[in-house]
Amino acid sequence: MNLKRWFAWLCLALMLVAEILLFRAVREKEAAQTDLRAAQFQASQLQKDLDDLKNSNTGLQASEILRLRKQNEIYTNRLAKAQSAIDDLVAELGQTTQQLATARTALQLQQDHLQQLQTENRLVTDAGLAIIHRNTCINNLRQIDAAKNQWALENNKTAADLPTLNDITPYLKDGIFPACPAGGLYSINAVGEVPTCSVPGHVLP
Repeated sequence: MNLKRWFAWLCLALMLVAEILLFRAVREKEAAQTDLRAAQFQASQLQKDLDDLKNSNTGLQASEILRLRKQNEIYTNRLAKAQSAIDDLVAELGQTTQQLATARTALQLQQDHLQQLQTENRLVTDAGLAIIHRNTCINNLRQIDAAKNQWALENNKTAADLPTLNDITPYLKDGIFPACPAGGLYSINAVGEVPTCSVPGHVLP
């Protein structure tokens, strides 16, 4: 008797569990269906929005293309003007290059002529300076010869005596022994000989 009762309770419990599971399954199915309908609605709405966007983009694209064409036309005109200006500059540059070449040639000729004049002037200057140096040196030799003769006279020296630099310096102007402007070296020599310079041409007449 107890076994039958327990079996009845067990069947009842199983039926209750089955009802609960069935109820949950139905609820989950309804929820899934609800979600599916919502997803379908959203998909439909998205498709509509996409179609509207496509139609809108078609108008925008046409407007953008028109704007780009106008802008391209403006840039094309600017490019044509710039190209024309560049062509003018190239032509002007060619003329300037020719003028510059002519000016360079004239300048080179002028520089060559100036260099020739400088060379001639330097030769004339060198020649004149050499004459001045020679005349100054000969004048120095005369002073040395006069000082030497004065020394010999005051000190009763003979023609063979050879004075030193210190001997004749007091008889020179300002007590200073002169120097050759051309860098020559003086030889005092004996009283009976004229003084000499190491530079060729610098000799007493």
